[in-house]
Parts: sequence; structure tokens; C-alpha cells
Amino acid sequence: MSATTDAADVRRRTRELLAAHPPATTGRTAFLRARFDAGLAWVHYPVGLGGLDAPRSLQVVVDTELAAAQAPDNDPRRIGIGLGMAAPTVLGYGTDEQKQRFLRPLWVGEEVWCQLFSEPGAGSDLAALGTRAVRDGDDWVVDGQKVWTSGAHLARWAILIARTDPDVPKHRGISYFICDMTDPGVEVRPLRQITGEAEFNEVFLTGVRIPDSRRLGPVGEGWKVARTTLMNERVSIGGARIPREGGMIGTVARTWRERPALRTHDLHQRLLTLWVEAEVARLTGERLRQQLVAGQPGPEGSGMKLAFARLNQEISGLEVELLGDEGLLYSDWTMRRPETVDFTGRDAGYRYLRSKGNSIEGGTSEVLLNIVAERVLGLPAEPRNDKDVAWKDLAR
Repeated sequence: MSATTDAADVRRRTRELLAAHPPATTGRTAFLRARFDAGLAWVHYPVGLGGLDAPRSLQVVVDTELAAAQAPDNDPRRIGIGLGMAAPTVLGYGTDEQKQRFLRPLWVGEEVWCQLFSEPGAGSDLAALGTRAVRDGDDWVVDGQKVWTSGAHLARWAILIARTDPDVPKHRGISYFICDMTDPGVEVRPLRQITGEAEFNEVFLTGVRIPDSRRLGPVGEGWKVARTTLMNERVSIGGARIPREGGMIGTVARTWRERPALRTHDLHQRLLTLWVEAEVARLTGERLRQQLVAGQPGPEGSGMKLAFARLNQEISGLEVELLGDEGLLYSDWTMRRPETVDFTGRDAGYRYLRSKGNSIEGGTSEVLLNIVAERVLGLPAEPRNDKDVAWKDLAR
């Protein structure tokens, strides 16, 4: 298969896929595998890895044709960590063997991924992590604890950062691994949230052996690799493509139109303000995606994620007030371990409670404000007294 940069050629390839594998008579997994093999999974990826070496902007040609044919998708909400974080990291730092092994089942959704980054003592200051990986022949033996791990109860694979050298400053002694969540020594425990559910988990690693062949990037350069993951994470959380009045603002706007008895002047003014801010955020996200066509995501994704968190919390708060007593109801406190987060398919109480996590997950808003200040606006960096201190000598 040769590379292509032509929209007409991409459209032709998509129609050939549909003709050879009609969605009405082809099983979902079989269709998705065929789509990947045709280079129509993510067209900007290399040939042979689900792509065509084509501009990212041509993906919309594929998606439009497939949507019109009612072709199945790969349930991106369920495998968002794999698509938005693991895949670009494997592509950027993985060996040829790792790319061939992991990208196809990841995109098809046959293997779910999670992210073993945050720890009880290393959340906002992630580089202070203490999970250790010690070399033992061709393996690394990993011991430690991770926390706030979305989907760990569903995952086959995890992207993991661990400390491999405690004698150097914290950012330099980290390495990056792919961890098999089914290996001995991996224990997943649910963390029940304010919603009553447990989509997050804590993960205990006890003597887990990871082959060196599942290391991403050089030993000791895991922080550099992790930054690629984190930048992609913030784009995937805050920069998802939605239509006008999509997402939570659409839910509140529909309630406003359908139930005029709930309206007040004050709520009207707040709704108008949030509607405009949501539309600005949506258009900014479109601009960010256009910038991605030219290369890897930059720190601008942190700004989008900041806006996403604030807007979700303010919109859900407005919705609860708009509904009055009804907004205080919460339908189900049953302990569940869901596969996806559904902001628009649940009731107002769920949206209000779940949105509280938006300013924590994917990087706290406080940390993202520092990133925007320093790396987007060019403001002076905050003093960091531990920058040149060996990790083992840090106060903990």
C-alpha cells in the first residue's frame, strides 16, 4: 500500500473497504480489523500501522463516509486511554515490534489500556513518584502503588512510569514501561467515588516482572516519554470534537427550552454566559486540532483541559439550580464499576457530582495553570528548590 495525501484517494479507499466488508453483514470486530489494515483507522499514522502517512485533516473524509454507511466504530469512550495516550506514545517511542504488537488490538478495542502514573505521594508532583523498578537480568522487578487509575479493572495493558535510579534528580531517574495487568503481583482495588461508582482504582504492584522488551524509550528518560503521554492526554480530555450545543451545555439548553416554568432572569444570564464560553471552547478545540495536523500536541492542550473542567463544573451547577428540588435527586447509589463515563446520558445529580473530578483527573487545574503560565505565556517559572537534588534525598 502506498502513501496518499489526496482526499479523493482516501474516499476511494474507504468505499472499497465498505464494498469488501459491508457493515450490515460483517461482524463488528472483523470490520474494525479490516479498517485498520486498510490504513483507515488513523490516516496520519504510518502505512502498516493503521494509517496512510496522510495528513490528519483527511480523517474526516473517512469518518464521514463510514458514518453515512452506518459502519461500527471502536467505542472510543471505552478505549480512550489507549487511543489518546498509549497509542501516540507507542508510536513515538516504541520499537517496530512493539508497534506491530500493540497498535492494532488497541485501536480495534480488543485490548483495553489504563495509565499507571499517579501515586498517593506523587499526584500533582508526578515526578516525585516512588514506585521502583530494579533491573534483574532481562527483566525489571516493580514494586509500588498507583492510584486514581481509570479502567484498571478492565485493562489488559498499562502504561507505567517507575523510578529506576534514585541517585539522580527526580525527573531524570524515571523509566517508562508497558505493564501486563494480568501478571502475578498486580492487584486492582476499586476506589468508590462521590457518585457511588468506582471507575477509578488503586493498583498495587508487588514483585511484578516486566521484560526489558516492554520498555518504551531509553532507561532514565521516562519523564520525556511521559510528557508525550500527558500532552496527548490533555488534548484527548479537553479537545474532543463536539457539535454546537454538544455536551453538557446542550443538555441544559434543552431543559431551558422545554420547561419555561423553571426560568428566571438570573439563570437566563448565567446560561447565556456559559453558552458563549462553551462555544468559544469548542471553536478553540477545532483550532487546536488543526494545529495538530502539523505535528505533536503542545502545551495549549493544558489550556483546553482547564476550560473543559471549569465549564463542566459551572454548567452542571447551573443545571442543578435550574431544576430546583428535582436537581437534588440522585437516581442510583449502587456500587458499580462502569466501563465508560457518560456525562449526557445520566441525570443532573450524576453530572454535578462527577464533574468535580474534572479538575483533578488528567492533571490538576493548579498544575495546568502553571504549565500555561510558563510554557504558553512565557512567564517566569516558579522557584524549584528540589530541581538538582537526588530523589533519595528529597523530604517525604
